[in-house]
Amino acid sequence: MTEYAGRDGLREMQELTQRVWSPASRFHLGDLAWERSANAARSADWRTAVWRDGTVGPVVAWGWLEQPGHLLMAVDPARPELADQVIHWFRETADGDQLATGVLETEHHLLAPLEAAGFRRDDQSPYYTHHWISLDALATPVAPDGLTLRHVRADEVAKRAAVHRAAWSDLAPSKMNEGAMAAVMSAWPYRSELDWVVVNEAGEFVASALIWLDEQYQVGLVEPVGVATAYRRQGLGQAVNLAALHALRAAGGTRAVVCPRGDDGYPKARALYQSIGFKPGSRTLHLLLG
Repeated sequence: MTEYAGRDGLREMQELTQRVWSPASRFHLGDLAWERSANAARSADWRTAVWRDGTVGPVVAWGWLEQPGHLLMAVDPARPELADQVIHWFRETADGDQLATGVLETEHHLLAPLEAAGFRRDDQSPYYTHHWISLDALATPVAPDGLTLRHVRADEVAKRAAVHRAAWSDLAPSKMNEGAMAAVMSAWPYRSELDWVVVNEAGEFVASALIWLDEQYQVGLVEPVGVATAYRRQGLGQAVNLAALHALRAAGGTRAVVCPRGDDGYPKARALYQSIGFKPGSRTLHLLLG
């Protein structure tokens, strides 16, 4: 087992995530690329542990304290006994009175050991639902007059960070800055041709949609999507999503997944994706210790 602090350990975590991925998995390698690259402001507090099968063998498990008392985890389904080691590490390392974790409802090899360790399902908390779409028959993206759709260029880091802030500062100012966006755009498997924006007549980005492609499975993860406040209710979220999905198909993708809130606390994102053609699948479960 190797422990990390901060954002280190990303590629090791992606190694396992990609190797064992299936539609029943919670994480796509793009989840890790985005979350561990974009959140520089809080990454100093992250604790991560990675388990390998021998000194140079494959990664077989990882645990990540995404918050001091909240565990994200992945375990090779062929090595389910390692879940107990990840849980033990979490209980020894976590800080906080209430310990929590989350898994996809289809990850039975994680649910059983978590329940045996005393974790219980909490249905009062928000949850997320994996939504799926085949790329066979996509609608054509249409931007309103005066706005254009295109993908991001490598030298547009500052503008790409700005549109994210403009879209994600409703409740509190977004902490996305040029440094964090540069980390995102340099993370594997980021591809600028799968990072799409809507551009206004002044050349400003006013909406964005980023897709991460796992070439091994031809599956793209949509994460994140946003529209600047002043440009909402014009169909830009749908247009930029569709443009990115067309680019995903051109890059060899056959389907895409996105993970909006599944509860009624924030239904707008779910409605947007379903209007494009995404269909709901498995949901996440929030578990509390005790």
